[in-house]
Amino acid sequence: MTCLFCRIIKKELPASIVYEDDKVLAFNDIAPQAPVHILVIPKEHVDSLSAVKDHSIFIDLMKVVNKVAVEQGIDKSGFRTVINNGRAAGMAVDHLHIHVLGGRGFNWPPG
Repeated sequence: MTCLFCRIIKKELPASIVYEDDKVLAFNDIAPQAPVHILVIPKEHVDSLSAVKDHSIFIDLMKVVNKVAVEQGIDKSGFRTVINNGRAAGMAVDHLHIHVLGGRGFNWPPG
């Protein structure tokens, strides 16, 4: 399997893991765009947002988004979640993932 995130899930590649359960893994982004930049991914490989068949996956993912936001202390000050879908949107790894960014202010609209 060549998926970078699947290799992280299998512990074949190192990652700074901040949360893990049987369905979801969350880890610090290796190229953070904010003081807090965590990726929340399903352990089951799903190529992208467009490839999701069972939308209940988002319940598990969003619970972890909220949990890591609280643990990182960005729940009260505010944080941004981003799901890129496809190369034109900036998706670099073909495995569904949610960026959780916080610890600084953000502009709107995003770039």
